[in-house]
Amino acid sequence: MEAAWIYLAILVWFAAGCILSHFARKQMGKGVADYFIANRRLGGFISSMTYSATTYSAFMMVGLVGLTYTAGIASLGFELTYLMGTGILLVVFAPRFWLAGRRYGYITPAQLLGERYESPLVGAVATVLCLCMLVPYASVQFMGIGYLVEGLSGGAVTYLIGTVIATAIAFIYAWWAGMRSVAWTDSLQAVVMLATSVFLLLFIVFTFFGGFGGYAASVETAIPSYLTVKWSFPLFLGLSLPWFFFALTNPQVTQRLFIPRSIGSMKNMVRGFIIFGFIYTIIVTLLGLAARIMVPGLEVADMAMPALLGKVPVLLALLVFVGIVAAAVSTLTSIILTLSSMCSRDIYKALSPTSSEERELVVGKMIIPVMAVVCFAFAQLRLELIAVLSSMASAGLLMQLPAIVGVFFWKRGTAAGALASMIAGGIIVGGMFILGWYPLGHWPGIWGLAICCILFVGVSLLTKPPRRAEAFINHVNEKLREHGM
Repeated sequence: MEAAWIYLAILVWFAAGCILSHFARKQMGKGVADYFIANRRLGGFISSMTYSATTYSAFMMVGLVGLTYTAGIASLGFELTYLMGTGILLVVFAPRFWLAGRRYGYITPAQLLGERYESPLVGAVATVLCLCMLVPYASVQFMGIGYLVEGLSGGAVTYLIGTVIATAIAFIYAWWAGMRSVAWTDSLQAVVMLATSVFLLLFIVFTFFGGFGGYAASVETAIPSYLTVKWSFPLFLGLSLPWFFFALTNPQVTQRLFIPRSIGSMKNMVRGFIIFGFIYTIIVTLLGLAARIMVPGLEVADMAMPALLGKVPVLLALLVFVGIVAAAVSTLTSIILTLSSMCSRDIYKALSPTSSEERELVVGKMIIPVMAVVCFAFAQLRLELIAVLSSMASAGLLMQLPAIVGVFFWKRGTAAGALASMIAGGIIVGGMFILGWYPLGHWPGIWGLAICCILFVGVSLLTKPPRRAEAFINHVNEKLREHGM
C-alpha cells in the first residue's frame, strides 16, 4: 500500500478526533476531578465505550490475531477467560468502587488504597508498581501501530515513524481536555474498531472462503491441529490468570469505575462492555485462523494482520488500519492520563499535602508528555510477542490484588500488609521474568500472587488495622443495600 494513503487515513481520523476533543474541552470545568475523571458525569454509553476502547487495544487486532496464528483456538480460551473474569469482577466490585469514589472523592485507584489503609505510602507504592508495569503494556500499543504501518506499507512507513505518530496523537488527545476528551474520542474509536473488524471478517469469509460454511470447512481440513488446545496447563494459567483479574488490577480501567454519573449508567457501562467484548473476541479469533490459512509461514506472528490486510482492497485495508490505530491510541491515552493523575495525586500530593489543587493539576499535565515519551522509548526495544508482553505486565499488576480485595472485604487488612505484598510481589515477579525462572513450570505471576497473598494476610494479622476500616466497609455495604444490590 502506498505510504500516502496511510498518512491520509491517519490525518482524516486524527482530524475527527480533534473535533471531538475541541467540543469536550468546551465542556470541561476547572479542577482535578473534572480533568482526570470528567467530574463523574459520563453517561452509560460513553462510559461503556471508553471502558471497551481502553481495554481492547492493539493487543486484539495485532496481538491476539498473532497469538491465534501461533497457538490456534487456545487463544480464544485465553481471551474468554479474561472476559468472564471481568464480568464477574465488575458485577461485584464496580458498584463498590463507584460508591466509594462518590462518598470519599477518590480520583485514582491508588488514592483509594492509600486512604482506605490510612497510609499515603500505600498509594505511592501502588503508583510506582503501576508505572513499572504499565510502561511495558503501553509500549505494546506503540509496537502494534509500528508493526502495522511497516507491514502494510512494505517498509515505506517505518516502525519508528509509526510510533512517533502514535506518540503525538496520544499526547494531544490526553493533554487537550483530559478524561472527557479521552472518553469522547474513545467512543468514536470503539465504534470504528468494531465496525471495521466486522467488515474485514465478512469480506474475507465470503471472498476467500465462499461463506461461513466454507470457512469452517477450510479451517477443519487445512489446519485441524489449530482447533485443539496445544498449550500446557501451566502456560495457559500463567497467561490467563493476570487477565482474569485485569479489571481490578489495571488502574486505567478501575479509574473508569469512578466516572459514571449514576448507578444506572454504571450498570449500562458493564452490560455494554460485556456485549462489545464478546463480539470483538470472536471476530478477532476467526481472523487469526483465517490468517493462518491465507498467509502461512510468517516468521513474526504479530505480522499476521498486516499480511492479511495485504490481501484485501486498499479502502478496506485503510478502514481496518484506522480501527487498529484507534484501538491502540485509545489505550495509550488512557494509560498516560491515568499514570499522570496517579503521579500528581498519589506521589506529588503525598509529598506536598498543602499544595493547591491548581498546582496539582499543573503537575499532572506536565507529567503527560513525560509518560508519552517514556512509553515511546520502551517500544523501540521491540521485546517479545505483543500478547506475551501484555501478560507479563499484567502479572506484575496482579500483585495489587490482595490489597484491593481487602479494601472492601477484610477490615483486618493493614497498610503494612498491603505494602509488604505489593513490594515483595512486584520484585519477585519482575526478577523471575528477567531471570527466566519458571519453578515447576509455572509462570512468575502465579508464584508472585501466592506469595503476596500470604504476606498480605500474615503481616496484616501481626499489625494494627486501620481505625476507620470497619466504618468504610459498613458504609459501602449499606449503600449497596439502598440501591438493591
